[in-house]
Amino acid sequence: RVVFAPRPMVMVPPRHYCVVLNPVARGPTGTVLVDGAGQAHLRHADLDIRLAQEPFPLYPGEEIQQDITPLQVVLADTALRLRALLDFKDEDGNNFVAGDEWLFEGPGTYIPCKEVEVVETLQATVIGYNQAIRLRARKECRDRHGTRRLTGEEWLVKQVGAYLPGVYEEVVDVVDAYILTDKKALHLRATRTFEDEEGRTRRTGEEWLVTQEQSQAYIPEVFEEVVAEVTVTTLGPQQYCVVLDPVGPNGQPQLGQQRVIKGEKSFFLQPGERLQAGIQDVYVLSEDEGLLLQALQTIKDTREDGTEVIRRAGDRWLARGPLEYVPPAEVTVLERRRAVALGDNEGIYVRDIRTGKVRVVTGQTYMLTEAEELWEKELSPGVEALLAEARGDPHTVDARVHSTSSSDFGVPQRDRTRAVTYQVPHNAAVQVYDYRERQAR
Repeated sequence: RVVFAPRPMVMVPPRHYCVVLNPVARGPTGTVLVDGAGQAHLRHADLDIRLAQEPFPLYPGEEIQQDITPLQVVLADTALRLRALLDFKDEDGNNFVAGDEWLFEGPGTYIPCKEVEVVETLQATVIGYNQAIRLRARKECRDRHGTRRLTGEEWLVKQVGAYLPGVYEEVVDVVDAYILTDKKALHLRATRTFEDEEGRTRRTGEEWLVTQEQSQAYIPEVFEEVVAEVTVTTLGPQQYCVVLDPVGPNGQPQLGQQRVIKGEKSFFLQPGERLQAGIQDVYVLSEDEGLLLQALQTIKDTREDGTEVIRRAGDRWLARGPLEYVPPAEVTVLERRRAVALGDNEGIYVRDIRTGKVRVVTGQTYMLTEAEELWEKELSPGVEALLAEARGDPHTVDARVHSTSSSDFGVPQRDRTRAVTYQVPHNAAVQVYDYRERQAR
């Protein structure tokens, strides 16, 4: 008797498929296997993917697990990541083990297989000019260039165009290049020991500079860290600077050394270098000016007459104008001096720092030598008040009334390095006592 009502046959149109659960078992010739009672043998819990064919009926026990579905079209620069669910051999004779993964790259139409599942759809990453993509290996593999990669290893791909990652590759980031100019450079540091594109070994922690001469657009490698963008240092024709810890010919900082750079010049500070006091102006001396200099270490110097002289550490000398002077790294500038113009009734006290002798220089234009300094003459408060009264100072008070402290008189402090002068009024006399000779005049 008829148990079930008639059901329509399944029709799979072209470029479509369906999935049948518990399909019937078929013999080598494709005929359905039946038992003695005429019932079709079923492959329970198995699947059968059926493509476009003549309409077919569903045998008792067969079910449609996935309805009629269009085949998936994989476009160019696209791929499907596939994973094997069972051990099997494909039509080309390739053996796959459960868990194996591979790519089905487009363009093409993917024909599903019951032993394979589609994990995800991959899109190619477009690499533009001055760009790169950073890749990471999910497991040990070989990249598209045949290079062996370890699990977790990262590398860059800089070739312009569309790049489709391999089955065990993942895109970490898209890296843009740093555009370098004649006014900007790149300060880099190695995060681990590696060999760069030029074949040079970079050790962990090593720092270096990349300028426009090496690359106009630079993409840092995986093991390179960008510390900073360095701007150019420009010196004018009347400027100079002192660089501390300059980089030597071996590329390493010379700790404790100094280098003087005079303009007109533009340069980049190398890693580890720094300026002592920024950009400084060249000393421009006129005829009545000079520089008091001291040698920090033994050097060879040239006198004004062109002869060479050895300056030992600690030596002092005076560079007189007119000239433009840039102190070497071995010389320090102690003082800038100017000649003092003295009239007939003017003078200054000068002391020789080597002998301690004090003398008075009057009536000329005089510049202190390297072994001289101005000396301050101390006077008693009464004499200070008398000199102030002679100058006609309105703040002068009677020294006999107030105490002997100079601050009590309200007398402005005079320049003690100037020779003491006293104007004797008409019809008056002054007695001068020489304390060394112990006599008056």
